[in-house]
Amino acid sequence: MSETPKAVSAAAFPSEKLEHVDHFLRVGQDAGASDIHLSVNSQPIWRRNGELSPIWPDAPKLTASETESLAAGFLNEEQRRILLERGDADFAYANDFGRFRTSVVRQRLGFDLTFRIISTKLRSMADIGLPGSLKLLTQYHNGLVLVTGPVGCGKSTTLAALVDEINGARRDHIITLEDPIEYVIPSKGCQVTQREVHTHTRSFAAALRGSLREDPDVIMVGEMRDLETIQLAITAAETGHLVLGTLHTGNAARTLDRVLDVFPTDQREQIRVMVSESLRGVISQQLVPRMDGKGRALALEILVNTPAVAATIREGKTFMLPGIMQTGRKLGMQLMDDSLAALYDKGIISQEEAYSRAEQKQLMRQHFSH
Repeated sequence: MSETPKAVSAAAFPSEKLEHVDHFLRVGQDAGASDIHLSVNSQPIWRRNGELSPIWPDAPKLTASETESLAAGFLNEEQRRILLERGDADFAYANDFGRFRTSVVRQRLGFDLTFRIISTKLRSMADIGLPGSLKLLTQYHNGLVLVTGPVGCGKSTTLAALVDEINGARRDHIITLEDPIEYVIPSKGCQVTQREVHTHTRSFAAALRGSLREDPDVIMVGEMRDLETIQLAITAAETGHLVLGTLHTGNAARTLDRVLDVFPTDQREQIRVMVSESLRGVISQQLVPRMDGKGRALALEILVNTPAVAATIREGKTFMLPGIMQTGRKLGMQLMDDSLAALYDKGIISQEEAYSRAEQKQLMRQHFSH
């Protein structure tokens, strides 16, 4: 474990060399950045409010020997071996002041280091702006709840909030399968077991298969990447477990298409029936830069499984879902465009942001003109 770095200001590049990654990470964490990039032939860069910019406009560009030295300063033996063998290493890095999802890659000019700053403070559903109606999804004792959206849109934060809600309200066994573990979830009413892929288990699929023998009630799958993981998740949801998972899809209809399309054609009819029966809900989300420059606002699309939704999935007519969601507002359903329009109407996000992210751009234009 390295020494806790002295405080370094983000106002001007410090005169002394920053010789350990912890110095950069401390600056980023203190300023509320989500990511830090230390790349060859580039200034140190951070991502704040979704935008990339130099941490210090006056900082010199990093050289190949500097990024190599930064990597050597914090990688352990096993990570070094993987980096030299494969050319890249992904892992969770923890120091005295935080946890970071880390990627070190070898590229044409040398080594690049990327860190996702993990906010380790567990936040409740209300804290992150999830509507109270979504608590219903945490009360089921079986079925599938999917949280979807692009990289960096807060899916892990939403999953952790849902798990924390279950943890406080129930007396169950929760198993989380993550890559890496982001939020450490202490047991409250539930017994919580957290496993990290590549550290405690070989893959999501292997961990999911193993978890079914560990008497779980709730299983959280950090990423449903492949056929085997998706298949196991659906089976677990059907056999009396509540499964919470994530996918990198933009809305509810595309999420269901992605789940179904991963299966061979001859299995799809059976899978459509299974998903129509086991699905509880889909939460699709985006984080949109706020007009006041103070962070990002959460835009949500919410699908709740109803007999009409189940029939649509069974018949493979997912293109009809937006219409069903439009008429299902009383049940807590919401389209992404409606969420964006509401954020615009409240003066939280700009017209440009609402328009660029809208699915139905013509309808969004009409909304602006009313």
